[in-house]
Amino acid sequence: MSKSKKRVRAALDAAGITAEIVETPLARTAEDAAAALSVTTDQIVKSIIFRGETSGEALLFLTAGGNRVDPDRAAALAGEPLGKADAALVRSQTGFAIGGVSPVGHLSPIRAWIDPRLLDFDIVWAAAGTPHHVFPMTPDQLQSLTGAPVAGFVVE
Repeated sequence: MSKSKKRVRAALDAAGITAEIVETPLARTAEDAAAALSVTTDQIVKSIIFRGETSGEALLFLTAGGNRVDPDRAAALAGEPLGKADAALVRSQTGFAIGGVSPVGHLSPIRAWIDPRLLDFDIVWAAAGTPHHVFPMTPDQLQSLTGAPVAGFVVE
């Protein structure tokens, strides 16, 4: 088991969540993951990372698979201009490679927000630290584990 996947498993275990981590052929995109799991694209939690231009920190926006983050709305929530997060920043703050960023199990605490669309489902699926692994959880579990407030930041 990869170090990344082990951190996700440990975070789930620590929270008392017994979700099975499922291997998929490839889950780099929400569409790929949804097809592999036979669920809707919006049931896939996309972990979108931006770089805070003032703080230099990685900022996490957890959005439904079919939605796109509106950079202006996201920046207003973050309270600073946002830029593209490069692979080095993502890896150093989260411990995950782009394409497998989990909402849980980060190396360092991260500020995060949740797309309200994710609350429309009984179960959502998130990356488990690799592009080939995902796990199910309830939206309440997602919010509890991440401490992220629900906020409007998607393109309408």
